[in-house]
Amino acid sequence: MPKLSIEIPIGTTLEEIKIRKKIIRDFYATWNVANPTKKVYNANLKEFINVRFLSINETAEIASRRYISTFAIIHYFTEILELAEEKRRTKPKLDNENQKRFSEIIALEYRIRKLGSIKLTVGVLKGSKQHIQYCITAIEEKRLLNNPPRFSGNSY
Repeated sequence: MPKLSIEIPIGTTLEEIKIRKKIIRDFYATWNVANPTKKVYNANLKEFINVRFLSINETAEIASRRYISTFAIIHYFTEILELAEEKRRTKPKLDNENQKRFSEIIALEYRIRKLGSIKLTVGVLKGSKQHIQYCITAIEEKRLLNNPPRFSGNSY
């Protein structure tokens, strides 16, 4: 997949969050074109994880709040889907409209050197049992809060 040269804003202003949200949405659009099946096999679950419209919306909304989450998605998306390892299974939140279609929520994690742990949330659809990528976010680690990583390759 070709790399685009766009700077990812590092700050926390509403404008910077809005820009990161657009970067994530644009990334998904490019990824979907390069991956027409819109799914990736996860070795740990031994299942395909499907990327859907819900995946894009939820991830853009949550991950755009922090630079590190946006960076992880832009640079490691497929790798996260392929290699994240299951940590726990829970029932969907009853008060969350987006989770009502799932029979189960699976939390997985993937560790990236210099970034820390990345959380991948997957929902298992009722009926078809398809595994749907729900959200990807970086897990805040104390050492990263005081000294967030800066990369010379900030663009994607």
